[in-house]
Amino acid sequence: MSTTADIDKLLTDLDTPRKPLSLSGKILIGITGGVAVGLSIVCYPFVAPALRKHCLPYVPATTKQITNVLRYVTPSATGSRLLDIGSGDGRIVIAVARSEPTIRADGVELNPWLVYYSRLAALRNGVLGRTRFFRKDLWKFSLAPYDHIVIFGVEQMMEDLEKKIEQEVLPGTTIVACRFPFPTMPVQERIEEGVDSVWVYRPKGSIIVPA
Repeated sequence: MSTTADIDKLLTDLDTPRKPLSLSGKILIGITGGVAVGLSIVCYPFVAPALRKHCLPYVPATTKQITNVLRYVTPSATGSRLLDIGSGDGRIVIAVARSEPTIRADGVELNPWLVYYSRLAALRNGVLGRTRFFRKDLWKFSLAPYDHIVIFGVEQMMEDLEKKIEQEVLPGTTIVACRFPFPTMPVQERIEEGVDSVWVYRPKGSIIVPA
C-alpha cells in the first residue's frame, strides 16, 4: 500500500520539469515511430481478412496440390476461363496459364501485396497477357463468367460459398475445392491425399470427365 510520503514523491516527480530530449533522442523516437507505422501498413492487409466474417488465410499451394488441380482443368473448344478464389501469390493461376495456353486464368485476392506480387510473378513467367489478378472481396465478385473455379478455402466459409456458387455458376462449370469440401454439394470426383486432397464438383448435374 502506498504511503502519504510515496504519493507526495510521485506528485513532486510529475511536477518537476523534464530535461529536454537530445537531438539523438528525438531521431531515435522518430525512427521507432516510423518503423511502427511502416509495419502497421505492411501487416494490415494480412491481418484485416481475419477481422472479417470468414478468414481466408494465405497458405501457399503445394506442388502436389497444383498437380491435382491441373488434372481437372481442361480447355473447351470455345475457350475457357478459370478463377482462383483467394489466389494468394498467384501460383495456381500462373501454373494454369503455363500448362494450358488457351485458358484465360484470373485470381481474386483481398491482400494488395499478394496481388502485386502475383502480377510480377506472372510477368516473370511470361503469362502476364493471359492472367489477371483482382483485388476484390470474393463475396462481391461474380463467378458467372468462369467455367473453372478453384478454391483453397477454410471450413467455416464453405457453406456460404456453396450458396454463392449455386446462385451464380453456369451448367458445366468445374469446381475444384482444396483442403475442405463443400458441405452438401454432390462430389463428382475426389483425389484423397491428406492435405493435398481435392474434391471436384459439377453443379446442376453436369458430368465430369477427368483429364
